[in-house]
Amino acid sequence: MKRRSQLAVLIAALLPASVLASTIEGVVLNNKGKAVTNATVEVEGSDLKVTTDENGKSVITELKNGLKELHVVAPGYAHLHRDITITNDENQSVTFNLKRSPIEVIDIEATPIHMSAMESASPVSVLSGEQLRRQQAATLGDSLEKLPGVNTNFHGKVASTPIIRGLSGPRVLITQNGLDVSDVSRVGPDHSVASEASTAQQIEVLRGPATLFYGSGGVVNIVDNRVPTDSTTRGEWNVEHNSVDNQKVASFNATTGTDSFAFYADAFWREADDYEVPVAADIDSNGEEHHGDYTVENSNEESDGFTVGASYLMDNGFIGIAVEQFNRQYGIPGHTHVEEEEEEHNDEEESVFADLEQTKVQLLGEYNLDNKWLNKINLRAGHTDYEHAEIESGAVGTTFKNETNELRIDLLHNQFNEWNGGISFHYKQSDVEAQGEEAFTPPSETESFAVALMEERHFGDFLVQVGGRIERVTIEAGDVLLPNIDAHAHDEAEEAEEADEHDHGHEESAETTRVFDVEHEFTPVSLSAGVVWDFTSNYNLGLSISRSERAPSASELLSFGPHIGTGTYEVGALFDLDEDGHLGLSEQAIDLETANNIDLTLRKTQGDVGFILNAFYNQVDNYYYQIDTGLFAESGHDHGDEEEGVDEHDHSSELPVYLFKTDDVVLHGFEAQVAWQLTNEFKLDVFSDYVRARLKDGGDLPRTPPLRFGSELSYQTDKLSAHIHVTRYQKQDRTAPQETATDGYTLVDASISYDLLVLNQDVSVYLRGTNLTDTEARVHSSFVKDIAPRPGRSFALGIRGYF
Repeated sequence: MKRRSQLAVLIAALLPASVLASTIEGVVLNNKGKAVTNATVEVEGSDLKVTTDENGKSVITELKNGLKELHVVAPGYAHLHRDITITNDENQSVTFNLKRSPIEVIDIEATPIHMSAMESASPVSVLSGEQLRRQQAATLGDSLEKLPGVNTNFHGKVASTPIIRGLSGPRVLITQNGLDVSDVSRVGPDHSVASEASTAQQIEVLRGPATLFYGSGGVVNIVDNRVPTDSTTRGEWNVEHNSVDNQKVASFNATTGTDSFAFYADAFWREADDYEVPVAADIDSNGEEHHGDYTVENSNEESDGFTVGASYLMDNGFIGIAVEQFNRQYGIPGHTHVEEEEEEHNDEEESVFADLEQTKVQLLGEYNLDNKWLNKINLRAGHTDYEHAEIESGAVGTTFKNETNELRIDLLHNQFNEWNGGISFHYKQSDVEAQGEEAFTPPSETESFAVALMEERHFGDFLVQVGGRIERVTIEAGDVLLPNIDAHAHDEAEEAEEADEHDHGHEESAETTRVFDVEHEFTPVSLSAGVVWDFTSNYNLGLSISRSERAPSASELLSFGPHIGTGTYEVGALFDLDEDGHLGLSEQAIDLETANNIDLTLRKTQGDVGFILNAFYNQVDNYYYQIDTGLFAESGHDHGDEEEGVDEHDHSSELPVYLFKTDDVVLHGFEAQVAWQLTNEFKLDVFSDYVRARLKDGGDLPRTPPLRFGSELSYQTDKLSAHIHVTRYQKQDRTAPQETATDGYTLVDASISYDLLVLNQDVSVYLRGTNLTDTEARVHSSFVKDIAPRPGRSFALGIRGYF
């Protein structure tokens, strides 16, 4: 498309205006009348797109008669829409005046119609550019947690997935270039996401109705250039060292090519030790109080990976393929405890870590048609082979595997009666398998086929967006286990009574395991509608409603076994407790989860002050979640030979039994973001978010993030960039049964970077400090909050280069 834009500008320069037919010559200016360079001017519903030159000029040719909707985009400015009618093959000269927006407006790539934080009926967020590099962490959830409405389920810094409006696990789909990352990170919080932020271009977060094309409660899409769409030579590299865990990071990505072929490569490497945490006070055996730094045992990691890709470039599109190898070894904090850093241990502690390997192949393509009905075809296909082994004392204890094949085809039509949009066909097949002593889910195959439709149209000051999705999901498992376990309460009298009752033949019954086949088929249907009203200059109001259905995941249905990473014995919704407290097959129907969601958004889009205020209400019927049954079961985890003299009432080898069940729940809350451009150099951002997650009939859902609010003051010149970020997390005492409250805390982060020109290459040197007050901070949504708080005070020094 870039070559087409350059050709159009050349034709316009060489030929007189009278020779050109159906041409729009545009000039893009800011509110002070100065030219805006590198602004993009595109025709909605078509492939026509040009970039302005140093004088702010652009030329669009090949236009047919009729109404044309132009979309003008430039970094640091609000987007501009302009309707122009072409008649009698005439030429038109148009001036576009852009106004500054203190909130960056970036279109997402996860949907076929354009969406951004300031324009769409549904709420979306994008993390890109310097902000992405400043906030990127070793795990995905930790990288995104400063976005309004997004939290992390922080698992000792070695793993994390995003929590979006209180929703997590299988409700949050994680994709890479629109295709599922296909790991097992949504099965358990101790499982790492098999994707890397350091080589990404942008990360997109979709909430509420914006997720319709994916049929999920939330979507995180990681966008990179692994299949290049142009051959412009460019690249980026980075090296960094972090003090809190002696972390060392190096990464690069590069694109180059010829007129017809483009090539891409990236690689990264990361190594970190156990990380330090602050502990306010520790009382030793003599009653003396000590302060100091401690380390979270088994929180170290080693990661590396590379990607190579190539594309064939055509005048009307591209087709390309990329191959990625991703490797990660990381400790699993769980049964270890916080140890004082200076203390020497004679006894070596048991080491438990995960060894993850993934090979991913993606085929991406785009073809622009000269057709009466269709305008463009987008193709995405992928194959993923994922495996991670959990290794204890040098031996493999459990192995998780996921092999996924996926195909997505988007057919975008030409503008029809001023409607823009298209239809999407999506097929996915996943084989998930776990083997070993901690294999709490049986092998299963999940297959889905979906058809989705999205459309939008402007009616004067109103933008209307509608969509629908229908899906067929099948879950098959041929080796589902129902062990006869001794699940009991921790009541000594009760234990003694049960021991008497079941003394004879107990060993035989405990070994009995039922094995059976399971096959479920679901047909989720989802619908959404939204409208954005530009009710006055610089302001708009968005309203969106949706009804979405979700099929339960295999782990929510079929789990039955110890999950050491979460310290629980998990039992799926296919099972239930009978009146006598024994676990057996459930008599309840396995049904779809249905969410009815309404979003209301007020935005100020232009000027020195901008804001986005979202309020949402989400009622979910048949919501799948885990409850603490109050019972305990043997973990079956071998810790070595039993010692003599062990207390007969020692419960250290037992885990609490958590049962998946369904209930009607309500999640409601808000996200607020205000940006004030104080001067050309200084900018102040303020944000807050909150979600209340409760059972409809009373009670609270577990691990719900607390109310938080914060601010960031930024200073930006051509060479110097400095930021200070303060976030307050309130106390969370709205807890589920057997869940403990979490104290509030305040985090202070800061960063500074300076740009240099070294050997004709742009280089940026930066220093970043996190948790500068060395605050003890425990993440309420974390399964390991009691043993793995957030890292203490840390400084990262790095250098980044661009070419």
